[in-house]
Amino acid sequence: MSNLLVFQSDFGLVDGAVSAMYGVAKSVSLDLQLYDVTHEIPAYNIFEASYRLYQSTSYWPEGTVFVSIVDPGVGSDRLSVVAKTNDNQYIVTPDNGTLTHLAQSVGLSEVREIDEKVNRLPRSYESYTFHGRDVYAYTGARLASNTITFEEVGPKLDVDQIIQLETPQVEIENRVIKGTIDILDVRFGNLWTNINKAYFEQEGIQYGDTLEVSIYDQNRQIYKNVMSFGKSFADTQVGEPLLYVNSLEKIGVALNQGSFADAYHIKTGLHSKIQIRKAAKIVYS
Repeated sequence: MSNLLVFQSDFGLVDGAVSAMYGVAKSVSLDLQLYDVTHEIPAYNIFEASYRLYQSTSYWPEGTVFVSIVDPGVGSDRLSVVAKTNDNQYIVTPDNGTLTHLAQSVGLSEVREIDEKVNRLPRSYESYTFHGRDVYAYTGARLASNTITFEEVGPKLDVDQIIQLETPQVEIENRVIKGTIDILDVRFGNLWTNINKAYFEQEGIQYGDTLEVSIYDQNRQIYKNVMSFGKSFADTQVGEPLLYVNSLEKIGVALNQGSFADAYHIKTGLHSKIQIRKAAKIVYS
């Protein structure tokens, strides 16, 4: 392992929960280097936890251990696991769908159930609501510090039985590209869709083209406009919308120096749908 331990959660930083996890990790080994993906996952939002791992893990060195706790089922019979990805990263998490995007992108090579008789913070057995501290941070720290091997985490599980969330596929119908708005670039309010740039290439869409964009909440249209497809935000005037390729090579929707999500009250998730097609050319007689 790399001695790198990276945390994410929906705990926020307004109380001592994250600090307690850091303390548990450092109690296992003072040599551990502790970092964060984020602790601002919306409460109980497993889909976003899955997506943020997909967004970040591949940029860390091999052997990095990630601890992800978005766990609305804490204390239930859901499993606690450590997954090894095909990129040789380790994810310590509840088996509740958090591994969805990594399973579908880089793939999981092996998954083990955490044996809590061995890999649980001593004297914590009467606590049932803070597995992030008592099970995940503790197991992650033991793994990252080489106190235990991956095999010592616990029994091997069938990778194909790991819980996965629904992730709709992109469709093309009558030259219209149909996708979903998976998540936000939160700080700036940009929309990140599930539409890979390859779909634009397939439809012959090039930088500078004008496209018609429609956004739906359920089946109710909440936005329709034309905008350009640009390489960067500088390709439009301040306050104008644009389509661009984001850092994950997916299509994004932005408002130059503004929040598209706030301006048009756009939500994310399975029911937030987007349709994109080339705008009809205007011919003047």
